[in-house]
Amino acid sequence: MPDHDTSTTASLSERIDALEIRIAYQDETIETLNATITAQWQQIDALTRQVKSLGDRLQEAEANAPAPSNEPPPHY
Repeated sequence: MPDHDTSTTASLSERIDALEIRIAYQDETIETLNATITAQWQQIDALTRQVKSLGDRLQEAEANAPAPSNEPPPHY
């Protein structure tokens, strides 16, 4: 019976080691994903501000544009 206990203990130890390694890789993956998501949100935020700024500029340009004329262009 001592051999059975030793093999069971070794098997459990191997399983625990495998789980610890797996958790370490998962932790690393989670950290990488978190960093990626944070960078993407920063980029989305910057792009959102840029689109709003461009929209504001377009509205301002449209408001300041002269009214369209009903006259045909000079090449007619």
